[in-house]
Amino acid sequence: MFGRRALPFTKEIRERLNQLDIAALRRRARDAEKELFNLGITFTVYTDRDAIDRILPFDVIPRILSPADWKIIESGVKQRVAALNAFLHDVYHKQHILKDGVVPSDLVLGHEHYREEMRDFDVPHGTYVHVCGTDIVRDEKGRFRVLEDNGRTPSGVSYVIENRHLMMRAFPDLADGVPIADVDSYGTQLAHAMAAVAPIGVTDPTVVLLSPGVYNSAYFEHVYLAREMGAPLVEGQDLVVENDKVYMRTTNGLQPVHVIYRRINDDFLDPEAFRPESELGVAGLFRAYRKGNVTLANAIGTGVADDKAVYAYMPRIIRYYLDEDPILDNVQTNICRESAGLAKTLANLDKLVVKPVGEAGGYGVVIGPRATKRELRELKALLESDPANYISQPMVNLSVCPTLIGRAIEPRHVDLRPFALTGDSTWVLSGGLTRVALRRGSLIVNSSQGGGSKDTWVLV
Repeated sequence: MFGRRALPFTKEIRERLNQLDIAALRRRARDAEKELFNLGITFTVYTDRDAIDRILPFDVIPRILSPADWKIIESGVKQRVAALNAFLHDVYHKQHILKDGVVPSDLVLGHEHYREEMRDFDVPHGTYVHVCGTDIVRDEKGRFRVLEDNGRTPSGVSYVIENRHLMMRAFPDLADGVPIADVDSYGTQLAHAMAAVAPIGVTDPTVVLLSPGVYNSAYFEHVYLAREMGAPLVEGQDLVVENDKVYMRTTNGLQPVHVIYRRINDDFLDPEAFRPESELGVAGLFRAYRKGNVTLANAIGTGVADDKAVYAYMPRIIRYYLDEDPILDNVQTNICRESAGLAKTLANLDKLVVKPVGEAGGYGVVIGPRATKRELRELKALLESDPANYISQPMVNLSVCPTLIGRAIEPRHVDLRPFALTGDSTWVLSGGLTRVALRRGSLIVNSSQGGGSKDTWVLV
C-alpha cells in the first residue's frame, strides 16, 4: 500500500493500515463523509451556483509529524507571531521600520487594509494578531517553508478538531496505543487568550463571538467555536453601544461585553466608522474600542500584515524586531515592485509561480511551467502594467502524503496550517489543518478549488 520512502516513525501505523484492504478503507471513508454532512460540518463556495453547502472532503489516512518536526514548526510559528505583532505595533505608532527603509512606506501606508484610525492606539499586551493561521509546506529537501501568514480571520480550526473526533470514532484500532498530541484543549485555550486581553480593570470578562450569520461560509465554525469557548454566539443586531460601552441584548436586559472575537472583516464592523451600508456590524463599536472599553480580536488593521507583498518582507521583519534568523523561512520570493524582482520574474515566467498579492484561496495564481503561451503573454502584460500587485516564487515540489483516491492509495501534495493563540503569551495547537490537493498533480490545496483535509497526528 505504501512506498519504501515512508518515514520510519510512521512504521507502526503503516503496518496497521496495511492490514485493511481497500474495500474496508473505502467503506469507512464513505461512513466518515456521511457523518460530516449529518453533523453539519460544511462550508460554502460562493462562486458555486450548484451547491450552497458542501463538506470538506476528508481523507482517512492521517498525516503524521514527528516530535522533532513539531518542535521546529511550533517554535517557528511563535517567532512569526511575535514579529507580526511587533510590526503592527510599530506601523501604527513610531513607524521605525518604515523610516529605516526595511519595508517600503507606500506598501504599508497605501495598503487598503491600513487603518489610519488605529494610529497611536495601544491594544492590550500589544497583541494585534490573537488568532493566527500560518500556511506551511515542506520542500523536496525536507525543509519547512512558510507560504502565507493569515492574521485577519483565519478559519479551519474546527476541521482540525472534528477530523480528530472522526478518526477516533472511525479508526480506534489505528490509533490505539499511539502517543498522539491532544487537540481538544483549543476551545479552552481560546477562551483564556480572549480573557487575557480584556480591558484594564475587568476581572471576569464577558467574551462573545461575533458572526456575520448563517449565510457565511464558515458559519459552522462560528457555532462550533462559541460552544467550545462557552461563549455566546452573536450577530450585530444582538449588540448595542451605549455611552461608548458595548452591551449584549438578553432576555434579562443589557449585559456588558468586554471582548469580541470577531469573524467579520474590518469594513463591516461599524457603519459609523467604516461602511455606512453595513448591516452586519454594530454602530459605535469603533468608538468603544478606541476608548478601551472593549477588545476586538483580531485587532482592526491587522490586514496590512496579512498580505502576500508584506509576507515577502517577513524574513527582514523578523531580523529587524527580534534580531533572529527565521526558524521557518519563506519560500524564495521575488518582489515584483522591486526592479530586480520584476526583471527576474519577467525573464523566467515559464519557470515561476506568480501570485497576485490581494487574492486568497488560490485565485489568480499562475503556475508558469503549466501555463499556456497565451496565459504567459497575458500575465506578462499584467506584470508590466501593475508590478506592485505581484510576487513570484519557484515552483516548490511540495511534500506528499498517501491518500485514498478511488480504489487506490496515491501520493497527493499537502500543506499544513497550524493555529496560534496569543493573549499575554502565545500557544500553538499541536497539529493543525493538513490540506490535501485531491486532483492528481495539483498543487492547489484550497477547499474552494477541490482540496480536502486530513487529520494531523503529532507524535509525542
